[in-house]
Amino acid sequence: MHVNLPEKLYYSIGEVAKAFDVNASLIRFWDKEFDIINPKKNAKGNRKFTQEDIKNFSLIYHLVKERGFTLDGAKLHLKEQKQKTLSNFEIIRKLEGVKAELIKIKEQL
Repeated sequence: MHVNLPEKLYYSIGEVAKAFDVNASLIRFWDKEFDIINPKKNAKGNRKFTQEDIKNFSLIYHLVKERGFTLDGAKLHLKEQKQKTLSNFEIIRKLEGVKAELIKIKEQL
């Protein structure tokens, strides 16, 4: 899944939900369940997600929704092999971005 978000310092929960095509409640739930997602909260308690949070949310989305891990399995996998998983995940996302650009160029021809 390629996430299209503009370059910003902080993203609202609605922007993140729309980018991943999920409900905001899922994002709130995963925020509570996974320690690697640490959004900033303002005085009202609204979550503001950083680029690092988006990257971590994308990794969790990949493990749970695309690879079929359970929440406990994803937590365990992240705890044991976070660095290896993260580097492989980043490579896959970059290749997906290149593929999307090549498809766009092909369609323009």
